Amino acid sequence: MSRPSEDHNRDHFPILSSELTAALGAIEDMADDTSDTVLDSVVRGSPPVIFRAGGPMLKQFDESTASSRKGSQAPTPPRSVVGIGNKVAKPDYSEAKIVLAMVGLPARGKSYLSNKLMRYLKWLEYDVQVFNVGQLRRSRAHHKAQQSGILEDHTSNYFSHNNVEATKLREQLAEDSLEMLIRWLKRGGNVAIHDATNSTRMRRAKISARVAKEKGMSVIFLESICNDPAVIAANVALKVSSGDPDYKHLPREVAERDFLRRIKEYEAVYETITEPHLSYLRITDIGNEVTLSRINGYLQSRIAFYLMNLHVKPRNIFLSRHGESQYNVEGRIGGDSLLSERGLAYAHALPELVRNNIGDAPLIVWTSTLQRTIQTAAELPYPKLTWKSLDELDAGVCDGMTYEEIEQAYPEDFANRDEDKFNYRYRGGESYRDVVVRLEPVIMELERQENILIFGHQAIIRCLYAYFHDLPQADLPYINVPLHTVIKLTPKAYGCDEERYTLPIGAVDTHRPKPGSTISPPDVVPLSTSKREYFGTNVAFDK
Repeated sequence: MSRPSEDHNRDHFPILSSELTAALGAIEDMADDTSDTVLDSVVRGSPPVIFRAGGPMLKQFDESTASSRKGSQAPTPPRSVVGIGNKVAKPDYSEAKIVLAMVGLPARGKSYLSNKLMRYLKWLEYDVQVFNVGQLRRSRAHHKAQQSGILEDHTSNYFSHNNVEATKLREQLAEDSLEMLIRWLKRGGNVAIHDATNSTRMRRAKISARVAKEKGMSVIFLESICNDPAVIAANVALKVSSGDPDYKHLPREVAERDFLRRIKEYEAVYETITEPHLSYLRITDIGNEVTLSRINGYLQSRIAFYLMNLHVKPRNIFLSRHGESQYNVEGRIGGDSLLSERGLAYAHALPELVRNNIGDAPLIVWTSTLQRTIQTAAELPYPKLTWKSLDELDAGVCDGMTYEEIEQAYPEDFANRDEDKFNYRYRGGESYRDVVVRLEPVIMELERQENILIFGHQAIIRCLYAYFHDLPQADLPYINVPLHTVIKLTPKAYGCDEERYTLPIGAVDTHRPKPGSTISPPDVVPLSTSKREYFGTNVAFDK
């Protein structure tokens, strides 16, 4: 007896190709074989095994596309092809208008969360800005001191709720910051983050009431709670030792005691979120426990899922391109070629380099499904996972060609790609924007993990690097990522520190600077983007 779904398909879709019939059968078999596994994995709170790297879904997909990953023989492109691609438009996020208001005591990771979220959403091309009330306070105090010579006292007494005058000033700063971010959203922004303590029901009620007056805007609160004394102590130490103007002229011990008194002043009036009508997320100890309430819609859910995957354990992320490949030597793009002799030498030298920098710490190695990354990682004695998402940018009909051949065959399209490399999509292939989208699951898993070493490709490493260093999309396709170099990133509270290890093994230079540009991203990239910004930029006096 036929299933109802089969009758429906027969009535409405009477003609199926043999490939589609086989695909549908494989999906039904896979659903039957893995249903228990998916349920078990979801109950445990981890991704379903069939969707993980190395899982059966990925394995079947890789096998089904094996022919597309064979080394190209760089055939002469058919002359009937006029133009090889087009530009991909930026997604229209104009309807997304969210105010995300932070909640929490000082030294609880609010600025860490807000800056991580900003970096993630900007990487996905949302227009995001953090409006930090502390920055606004310091900027206005600095401006006042320059104009009048009067220095304001921002030690713990300023934050006492018994100090009526200072309380009024702090409330005014919070309201001014809120007005600034609302104006910014009206000018086209998508997500505005109100980085402040917002620690009382009264303050949160004011924020909710003000945002409710604006058509199309919604507000969600993000409360950060930390119960770990060691983490709090580390946050306090970072606060008073990293150049905070509030404590610029005070000895460290005095500054720490005063900052702890500031925390006590906030604790005296702090009210955790219990309002049943609010949309909010409560994160306890950065990832140990997450509470969600009234989170609705695509963007809010996306924000919640990202924040649920964060942690603050010390870790390193190592990025490296594969060793020099045969196609690199020939100047060809794409393909699935093997390593050259120098590429094999790089693979042989890697175990000692990695061991000297990671020691006995646990490490997991990720590669793409292409031979050159798997070969590069072959001698490393660590667990390995392959990711289809880490495969090189797909050059479509240009796969296996040299840039000279592409320019000769498709001069107009060659020029168009040089003009807007991030948005340009090869026919039958991808743009850098497409690669960013497919790398989102990789970013999500990276935020969950500890020490990871990734062997990828030039476009892939550029995209991941830009995420961790918060680099603009326009510069992303021109980041110089040389061969035979390991990049060590150490995530910090406000960015990343970086070290580079280049092995003395020669390799071709595959970097192509932006044509016609007199100013290009530097070959020597910033070694650190983890310094905190204490004074606001562009918004301090926006009235």
